[in-house]
Amino acid sequence: MSAAVSLLSTYAEKANPNPSFNDNGYKTALQDTSWADGLRGIAAVFVMFSHMTMAFARWIVIPCQGKNGPVHLMQRPVLRLVAQGAAWVAVFIILSGFVNSLKAVKLARAGQIEPALSNLATSSFRRSFRLVLPATAATTLSWLITQFGAYRTATKSDAYWLYVTSPNPSSSWGTAVEDLVHAFRTTWTYNPENPYDQPQWALLYLLQGSMFVFTALLVTINLTPRWRILTIMVLYFWSWNWGIKLGDPMVGANVFTGIILAELNHSVYPLRFARFSPFFAPPLVVCGLVLMSFPSQFQDWAPWSNLLLRWYWRIAPRNAELMRFWPTIGAQMLAFTVVMSPHLRRALSHRWFLWLGKISFPLYLLHGSFMRSVLAWLLFSRSNLTEVEDEGHRYMRYPLPGALTFMVVLPVFMLVLFTATHFWAIKVEPHFGMITKTAEDVMFGKKEKNTTTLPVRKD
Repeated sequence: MSAAVSLLSTYAEKANPNPSFNDNGYKTALQDTSWADGLRGIAAVFVMFSHMTMAFARWIVIPCQGKNGPVHLMQRPVLRLVAQGAAWVAVFIILSGFVNSLKAVKLARAGQIEPALSNLATSSFRRSFRLVLPATAATTLSWLITQFGAYRTATKSDAYWLYVTSPNPSSSWGTAVEDLVHAFRTTWTYNPENPYDQPQWALLYLLQGSMFVFTALLVTINLTPRWRILTIMVLYFWSWNWGIKLGDPMVGANVFTGIILAELNHSVYPLRFARFSPFFAPPLVVCGLVLMSFPSQFQDWAPWSNLLLRWYWRIAPRNAELMRFWPTIGAQMLAFTVVMSPHLRRALSHRWFLWLGKISFPLYLLHGSFMRSVLAWLLFSRSNLTEVEDEGHRYMRYPLPGALTFMVVLPVFMLVLFTATHFWAIKVEPHFGMITKTAEDVMFGKKEKNTTTLPVRKD
């Protein structure tokens, strides 16, 4: 066995496509965790693509044109990831678990328990503010856009996702304020729903997952790495049972995967297997992307999705959600492969991916509002209302434009959207950081550390 491993290792060195990846190169790549920002940026872009697909190309959502019927190129596995929003939300949650536990796990492995506990407390506090404040601002912006009628074109369009997620203006400004308060509340309550920004449904589960991370590490921080990993693995499998009671059966499994990946990141195993990365990473990534491609409906129509459907009924936990089980497993496989592969880490740490990571949360928050306003106006402003039929009912809507119009409009829209999200990231986000820091100083008593109730005697 040792001889086989040695032979494979020698072959890997000779076949290494990147000569700069020697042992020091592996160590440098494996110490860098900026890849998480790159992968988060890609996930945000694909969430946006999934909403565009739901608006303009809903036929991609199904795996083929009828049971055992013809398959369009964009309906095939991997390519159909543009329609798989749930799979990319799973990536978000896994990365949330990974990033939120990374420093605490490192400190715990070094025996610095007190700093690890302090880090957990501070991180959990900051996480709440850094999720709630931007979401509140984005909701308020969308509410204002609604009241001034900027979504009217979207509500009358034949683009499905646009007209079902575009609210109408309130009847009065008094009612509008009540509607805004209602939107704030329902974003963070059980079965979350934000009428002004539909993608915010996932934010409660991101916050919930962060609390899972902090609670699990608080309980296991004094354990050795081996026992901590075993305990988190128990929580992982257990969460498939009780997760559905909290509104989303996949949150626990994904965030606990993130903790396990943080432990793996600080272990010796990524370095030991680094030279084999060109061999195991490509097939694992492809397999993960295929699983992430599992359709949300009509799974029995295509042979590949029907096979996964049959395996779901054999192995899936009872409370698992069909449309998200395989995408969740695929997202976990993808994240695991990246952690183990220095080549994938370096690729995802490219400056363009890091830039996408920097604007990922603003992109997630703003793309819906811009699609319902700017994109709708660019596509339908010169159209005339025509009668269309939808599920047996007839409506007057703006018809979808032709391919040439999309080819001209989409680059313009992307330029506007990415400029706005970049501006938000560099001009608006820092204010949320300042508010969070001020709240932390006040509520943690940091500004009062050098003060006492009574004056100090100096004699």
